[in-house]
Amino acid sequence: QVQLVESGGGLVQAGGSLRLSCVASGRTLSLYFMAWFRQAPGKEREFVAGISRGGSRTDYADSVKGRFTISRDNAKNIVYLQMNSLKPEDTAVYYCAARRVGPITTNRDGYDYWGQGTQVTVSS
Repeated sequence: QVQLVESGGGLVQAGGSLRLSCVASGRTLSLYFMAWFRQAPGKEREFVAGISRGGSRTDYADSVKGRFTISRDNAKNIVYLQMNSLKPEDTAVYYCAARRVGPITTNRDGYDYWGQGTQVTVSS
């Protein structure tokens, strides 16, 4: 079993940047496909980005393509989400998720482990 802890959220102005981190413990991160999801108030949790075990394959929601980048450092057991050109509609709680088997999926029910989330607020 793996435990996930997110950090790096905060308040930023539109057009700014943030980098989220997800630290894994309990088992080595390289065993898992990883993803970031987000949930805005009153909305369902939605897929943001995913990355394969070795980092060679990534997938993004259309709404963040070209602005967000997911990456991982398996040696440090960390997954990152670099968020640039932030918009007010990116405001949400961001969650890190792990999946034992591939491939990357956008379906939140396909993930086995979740972090507690980190709040990202983008002001206009």
